[in-house]
Amino acid sequence: MYRKTYAKIDGNILEENVKEIKKKYNEYEYYFGVVKNNAYGHGMKVVQNLIRAGINYLAVSSLEEALMARKYTNDTPILVLEPIPLDFVDDAINSKITLTIESVDYLKNLNKMDLPYELKVHLKLDTGMNRLGIKTSKEVKEAVKIISKNDKLFLEGIYTHFATTGVNDFYYDRQVENFLHLTSEIDLASIPIVHLDRSLTFVTHEKLAFANGVRLGIAMFGFSGSRTFGTGFKAKLRSIKRNMYLKKYHISKTILENDLQLSTAFSLYSSVMSLRKVQKGDVVGYNASYQVKEESFIATIPIGYADGISKEFGFVSIRNKKYPIVADAMDMIMVLVDESVKIKDKVEIFGDTITIHEVKGRLNTNAQHLFSGITTRVPRVHVDGKDEVEIKY
Repeated sequence: MYRKTYAKIDGNILEENVKEIKKKYNEYEYYFGVVKNNAYGHGMKVVQNLIRAGINYLAVSSLEEALMARKYTNDTPILVLEPIPLDFVDDAINSKITLTIESVDYLKNLNKMDLPYELKVHLKLDTGMNRLGIKTSKEVKEAVKIISKNDKLFLEGIYTHFATTGVNDFYYDRQVENFLHLTSEIDLASIPIVHLDRSLTFVTHEKLAFANGVRLGIAMFGFSGSRTFGTGFKAKLRSIKRNMYLKKYHISKTILENDLQLSTAFSLYSSVMSLRKVQKGDVVGYNASYQVKEESFIATIPIGYADGISKEFGFVSIRNKKYPIVADAMDMIMVLVDESVKIKDKVEIFGDTITIHEVKGRLNTNAQHLFSGITTRVPRVHVDGKDEVEIKY
């Protein structure tokens, strides 16, 4: 790499995460690894680790992503979660990509096409998120009938997406009821794969008896979704209020805490590019946004908001000591340091000293947004066993 800025992605950790999930939630037949947006920013090469650990289906958001994932696996099926333009169906078929059918009109247009080979499809049902999916039981029945009469279409799966975790609301239960209603006029048991739950719901609810697949996204990347009320009087009061709420609205059993032992595999580093001594009253950065309070040093680091890093990240770690970010630019951040810092020192943006949990808390965001914000300008160094490979974009 030309500038010493990179993300380190430990594939060994991802493998252990998947094994841990499968060990403790072992009732499913299909474990979908959701690797949209370049595997949540980790780099698509990690699909090799995920498959090795037991992921037996991949899911992505677009045909472009599916073809990127296909470079790393010849045989693992890949589901595109959004409908693709039908102009490119042949590309999907040739690369063994599974398509989502989210409307009867889309299916009718697909049904008119002269397909060269069999195409696997999954029906997407809209149970209340109002984003994508078939909305009536009549249309579901019609869709199943159309597919059954076309020997080039194979209805492999059916699914929906939960809008909430259902931990403190009744919407999860409502969506489950809607799913059962939408599928009431078809033989659901005849469809090979039924998948509803996602990372934030499969740990908070008992497995749905009619589902044999689960979609794993952020859980694979180190976030268990476990939560607790804590201890003490206020915690007990919150627990009592919650139980009253659940009883009042007839909300099904939910599970707050789980014992999944997961770790994050993503860490981000740069290096000190420049150092300058500054005096009390000097200003730093655009718009003279920071004024130096006493004689000190400014370290300039070659990573900026074009890479996804701004002064809102708060701190960096150099030599295991935290220093504040005082200004940012498109390609650089400026950090207030002391005389112990030297040019070429390694800089941790997040990792062991400054954890991802600390950063997302400071930014008031979630891990999905944090990972996705680290742009592909930043090379990923992929760790697999003892090997390290730089992935450039």
